[in-house]
Amino acid sequence: MKTEHDDAQNATKVALLDAALMHVPFDGWTEVTFQAACQDCGVDQVLAQAIFPRGAVDLALAYHARGDALMLQRLATEDLTGLRFRDKISAAVRFRLEVVDDKEAVRRGTTLLTLPQYAGDGARAIWGTVDAIWTALGDGSDDINWYTKRASLSAVYTATVLYWLGDDSLEHQATWDFLDRRIDNVMQFEKLKAQVQANPLLKPFLAGPNWLADQIKRPVGRDDLPGSLTPRR
Repeated sequence: MKTEHDDAQNATKVALLDAALMHVPFDGWTEVTFQAACQDCGVDQVLAQAIFPRGAVDLALAYHARGDALMLQRLATEDLTGLRFRDKISAAVRFRLEVVDDKEAVRRGTTLLTLPQYAGDGARAIWGTVDAIWTALGDGSDDINWYTKRASLSAVYTATVLYWLGDDSLEHQATWDFLDRRIDNVMQFEKLKAQVQANPLLKPFLAGPNWLADQIKRPVGRDDLPGSLTPRR
């Protein structure tokens, strides 16, 4: 249950993030931006530090999370009925990029979150995005496919973002074409996997790997672990 304290803290988060975005194009997601946001909002830096312990890094991650939330809002209102599943995935990735109101903020965030000390944060942010997409589209897998779907889409999403950052085509049409090609590549790979699994000559060689893969389950309960390796009951 939300309290007045929670509401006040959330309002402060939003205010700090909005203020920071005014400075990011010039100073990036840096301590300079963090301090300027505090000053613009009239928020004591000690309080701001309690909300965003790592300062601008946590602000950048909050901006990414905001984009995920806006994407989910759009997915909830769009009618995707009748689309092939690969087209639903493509639409979700496109929605995620279209909700961005400042490409430079994403560019600066990408630069920051690829630094060695923050690469883990960047990977978790991307994983969170693709997990949100798969979940919103009704993915019910609970085995190794839970991981492979998200790993494949993470690669597609990352490549598409990098292409989009340098795309100056009309309404980013070149990016959407690039996205469709990448998803087609993944679908071709999935088709090949299905053909291999269906080949009776290969079944004896796949028995061991398939058994091992069948033991891998999606994460349950805690969300800070990569998964679990448990026997099927």
